[in-house]
Amino acid sequence: HVQLVESGGGSVQVGESLRLSCVASTRNADADSMGWFRQAQGQEREGLACIERRGRIHYAASVKGRFTISQDNAKNTIYLQMNDLKPEDTAVYYCAAGPFCRHVLTATPQTIRGQGTQVTVS
Repeated sequence: HVQLVESGGGSVQVGESLRLSCVASTRNADADSMGWFRQAQGQEREGLACIERRGRIHYAASVKGRFTISQDNAKNTIYLQMNDLKPEDTAVYYCAAGPFCRHVLTATPQTIRGQGTQVTVS
């Protein structure tokens, strides 16, 4: 059973940067793809970025160019570098995993998620 633990959230000012980290207890086939989604209060879930274990990356158009996803397979860890943060980036950010990126970027029965970390931009 894969467990995900996020870290790195916090409160920042407009234009600043944050890096989120997510450690998976194991990176098996159930977590071949890992990534991030966010959910602002009262809003729908928004898939942000996903990286397959082999390195293929997918980004949502809304964050492409500002957010960068990366991984360290030796540590079962992924990262989300967020630059030029805006107030509309304020949300709870969740790490997610699944067999394919569609399980990360959208909610499916195979989606595994962490507990979330708050990011506040003001």
